This record gives sequence, C-alpha cells and structure tokens, in this order.
Amino acid sequence: MLSALSMRPIRHLLLVVLFASVLAGISGAAQQLDPKEIIQRSAEVNRRDWDAAPGYDYFQRERDGEKVKTYEEIMLAGSRYERLVAVDDKPLPPEDEAKEQHRFEMAVAQRQEESPSEREHRVGQYQKEIDRDHALMGELTKALDFTLAGKEALGRHEVYVLKGTPRAGYRPPNRYAKALTGMQGTLWIDAANFHWVKAEAEVVHPVWIEGFVARIEPGTRFELEQRPIADGLWMPSHFSMTAKAKVFLLFSHYEQDDDTYFNYHKPAPVRRKRVISNDHAGVQPVAVRQAPSGALLDSDIPRT
Repeated sequence: MLSALSMRPIRHLLLVVLFASVLAGISGAAQQLDPKEIIQRSAEVNRRDWDAAPGYDYFQRERDGEKVKTYEEIMLAGSRYERLVAVDDKPLPPEDEAKEQHRFEMAVAQRQEESPSEREHRVGQYQKEIDRDHALMGELTKALDFTLAGKEALGRHEVYVLKGTPRAGYRPPNRYAKALTGMQGTLWIDAANFHWVKAEAEVVHPVWIEGFVARIEPGTRFELEQRPIADGLWMPSHFSMTAKAKVFLLFSHYEQDDDTYFNYHKPAPVRRKRVISNDHAGVQPVAVRQAPSGALLDSDIPRT
C-alpha cells in the first residue's frame, strides 16, 4: 500500500474515475439533480477523460523535499517513457540533454525491435498496474458513505461538495483496499459539466497493511486538482501527498510529494533515420522525435 500511496502521475487520473463510482454510494440526494443522473453524467465524462489519457504526452514537475525535477511523460509503443528535461527549474545543459536523447533513442530502438512476446509482457505490466487500481475504484462505493454538503464556488467553477466517511462494517477484499477503511474525503464536482475540480482524502485512524508489516498513520493525505486541456477533456494539474507510516512499529516512514502537470499535447511522431556511423562502415538507425507543439520552454516550467 505504501507504493500505492505514491502512485505515478498518469495513474492519478484514476482517482477521477474512482470518485465517479463513489457517487453510487451517496446517501444524501441533491435537490437540483437526481443522484442517478449525477452518476450517469459523471461516469460518462470521466470515462472519456480516462480513455483519452494515453493519447496525450505531458510534462511533470516533481518536488521531493528540496529536489525539483521535470520530466516529459511520453506514451511510447504502449507504455510510458519518462524523459528528464529540467533540474531545479532549469533546462538540462547540452551534455546532459545529449545523454537523455541517447537514452530515448535506445528505448525507441529497443521497443521497435522487441519480439511480440516481449512487447506483450511490457505493455501487460503497465496495464496490470492500471487494472489493479481500476479494481480498487469499485471498492469505494462499499467503503465510504458520501453525503451532498451543498454547492459553492471554487475558482471559476460552481461545484457540488461531497463529503465521504468510512462505512461501518466494510470488509476490504485485499490489502490495497484496506487503506480505505481509515480514510475520509471531500470531492468538488463541477455542477455544469460533472468533471472533478478537486479531491481530498486523509487517513483519520491507523490502518494495518499486513503484506507490508506496516501501519498507515493519521496525517496521511492527498490532494488532486484538475483542469480542462482541450476538446472538453480534463486532466490532472496538481497532486500532493503526505504519507506517514510505521514499519514493524519501530521505524517511522515519512514521504512527501508535490507534482504539477502541464503542457498536455498530442505525441510527437517518432521516425527512424539513417546516419553515418563513426564506429563502423554503413548506417545506423537513430530515433528522431520531432518537437511537439507543446514542447517545454524555460518559461513554461511552473515554479512554486
């Protein structure tokens, strides 16, 4: 579960779909809309966002303590490839950029030349993580009771506010779902288009995770924010997490992440070109990736 608490960036989008299923457990009805209509509309728009996610590359700025790194998250032949593009909000120097370009070229060549079974294994591992989290989504309708707290303004959005608390008697089917037994949360959903604007969740009482011989402590929390990107699609713009745990009841574990996502763009084409090799006669295939319309500029990097 400790790894699940620090899930990778595009998996944070799963939280959006995850809370869509939670609406099935709402115990208070909105006067303006029937709960079934809320469920239907939210499921449709959020499922469309989720299905569209692999069609976009994006940049991710990760803050881990005093360290800040920015990556381009590239969908490459069925799974994500992470390319470092900046450190401490400064683009890489030429020599480091050349190393990253070489790494990328090698990854492209490897994925283009892998056997069908190798590709199936790689993509399968990537999909396995997604499927695991997808299965976890369905458990929220059983683990939490949600009530509609009302409407309010959040930025430029008018939102419904939903409060969730642990459901008495819930029995988690696996160790990943067990963390839900100690969590409560708040969801802000756009009243006009049913996209999630913001979500917060926190652990309110300790939860044992036997498979990791660890206890998740109160104070563990996450916050997710989303924004529209194009064609009515919404994607994560910010994710922060504080994780507190005790391992074997002896060692304290503390983890804090703060990630920003920006410049969503369609993947740039990857082609192969033939260049003269310095090492031996003939030619070598080299991966060339054209700069996307959303390419990273120094001025684009969010600074917080």
